[in-house]
Amino acid sequence: MIRILCNFCTNSWILSKRKVSVHSVVSYQRIVLGIETSCDDSGAAVVDENGKIRGEALISQKNVHLKTGGIIPSVAQQLHKDNIDRVVNEAVLSSGISLHEVSAIATTVKPGLALSLGVGLSYSLNLVKRYNKPFIPIHHMEAHALTIRLLHQLDFPFLVLLISGGHCILSVANGISDFLLLGQSLDESPGEVFDKVARRLSLFNHPECSSMSGGQSIEYLAQFGDKRFIKHSPPMAQYQDCNFSFAGLRNHYDRLIQKLEKKEGIKNQAVLSCAADVAASFQHSVAHHLVKRTQRAILFCNKERRLPSSKASLVVSGGVASNEYIRKVLRNLTDDMDMSLLCPPPQLCTDNGVMIAWNGIERLRIGVGVVENADDIRYEPRALFGTDISEQVREASIKLPPLKFMK
Repeated sequence: MIRILCNFCTNSWILSKRKVSVHSVVSYQRIVLGIETSCDDSGAAVVDENGKIRGEALISQKNVHLKTGGIIPSVAQQLHKDNIDRVVNEAVLSSGISLHEVSAIATTVKPGLALSLGVGLSYSLNLVKRYNKPFIPIHHMEAHALTIRLLHQLDFPFLVLLISGGHCILSVANGISDFLLLGQSLDESPGEVFDKVARRLSLFNHPECSSMSGGQSIEYLAQFGDKRFIKHSPPMAQYQDCNFSFAGLRNHYDRLIQKLEKKEGIKNQAVLSCAADVAASFQHSVAHHLVKRTQRAILFCNKERRLPSSKASLVVSGGVASNEYIRKVLRNLTDDMDMSLLCPPPQLCTDNGVMIAWNGIERLRIGVGVVENADDIRYEPRALFGTDISEQVREASIKLPPLKFMK
């Protein structure tokens, strides 16, 4: 499936958000081509320094991977190889700008699936040589964190919660390429456990969920379920830090689903009659865990004066940030703590070329991480994010007051 955004509609909305007039564009602008292939979506976009998306295209592999029950790296690699030339050409053609005119080419090089990252990097380096352009290697999580600045005039510092199929990270954004890591998942990511529990519930056999990803099917069914159907204490409640753990929660639900299937006599991947209740309970448990760790991060930042004293912002991005229930409970938290909650629209939360191009613009403006000779650039499937100060959070021993809205 290929998606090309309507430039007029998308850009008008973004420009109005940023209060930038099209007529204010100077004669010379920085314009970046961004390329994203870190996992299972091939994305490309052309973005200028005023935040105008000149052109974008995205080819999703979702339908292929739904049939196999998960992402197979070699399959994802081949699909990227098949699609990348098409997706880049579509983005460039729809922008009305030739590759000779772009200021630089930015590409995700870390972290992600090795085989997928390799396709994007190889293709980009060929473009860099052919058109003699500077190259900007991009950290995927930094791009997610900074996407909000394409939409809002948000100054540093701000708190960031990045939740996706591969990561769960709390950090303070002090500047471009300047992040303080407060906590991260010690095992699985929220997107990963949503997918696993959806598969365990056989939601691919549910008539209304067969074309949805695991996370989408859990969110959809949860609307019709009782979040109190299964009660479970938040993971790691005894640890006074900002790290996350989702594997134990997922295992707990695996065992419960097995018991419920035995009770109902479920066989051959049939769907439980109470699947909506299980989905609602699981979604609530994940949201509760996210909110409690974020609550401690806010209290730590306030204590250490890491954020503005008034109307600080929490930015939430990554694919799981598209989940409306999770957004709702995080908004309740930020309202309770006198903060602003800022989330990109769903199409910019999931992996896309726009966020990579915009990260390139941010780096190009300040001259950080712009490579003139890209021969030595390598992709990194695993990569650290920012300066780790999680031990300082633990040493602060911050106790959390109860959250009434999560009951």
